[in-house]
Amino acid sequence: MGKHFQILKLDATDSTNIFLKDLLRSENPLDYTVVVTRRQLKGRGQMNTVWDSEGGKNLTFSVLKKFDAMSVRHQFALNIAVSLAVFNALNKLAIPDVQIKWPNDIMSGSRKICGILIENLLRGNKVGEAIIGIGLNVNQTDFGGLDKASSLKLVTGRNFDLDELLHTILECLKLQLDTVEAKTVAQLLPAYEQLLFRKDKPSTFADAKGERLMGYIRGVSTSGKLVIELEDRIIKEFDLKEVTLLY
Repeated sequence: MGKHFQILKLDATDSTNIFLKDLLRSENPLDYTVVVTRRQLKGRGQMNTVWDSEGGKNLTFSVLKKFDAMSVRHQFALNIAVSLAVFNALNKLAIPDVQIKWPNDIMSGSRKICGILIENLLRGNKVGEAIIGIGLNVNQTDFGGLDKASSLKLVTGRNFDLDELLHTILECLKLQLDTVEAKTVAQLLPAYEQLLFRKDKPSTFADAKGERLMGYIRGVSTSGKLVIELEDRIIKEFDLKEVTLLY
């Protein structure tokens, strides 16, 4: 395994993000400490959606990244860096049609194969540490009622070695994260927007009240909001809690 990472392997845990947070409270783990579990019992995605994962078939891990000078203003840069790292890793493995669904779900075609949950621990106007949780569907082929979920095995027909896969993603992650503090969101956005799921395609959204909106994703603002062109050419920015892409 890469010499940069200290890897803790757990058989089962409620959540690798929570495990890392507790570790931070009780001791001083090294930068790039990684916690991997065979089975995550209470994985949660954005907005507390529960992620159903079959033990030993998927990759569930969290990475600790410490910062010296990451301003809160540029924290969306982290979402971009992590999304691009996962994209680059999957690209190396020839996974077809990989795109990023704002803010940081990874899709293959129109199905979600990976969820990312980043928790920033703030110190004043700086991000002190980030805990980056990644859940990638790898060799699981049955997702019950989740019609929008898929896995690397389902989209390629191949079985993947979880350790090798983890190694590939961590190397891509380190490449992105080593330089992320020196970059602004504006510098990172073009690469991210090129991969944006359903960009410039007529799409249906639900707002916070559940009302339906029709529009086109035109990009992402430097504060990380989704920029949608609605009817009558009105351009609006939406935060994570304000809009859901229904397709």
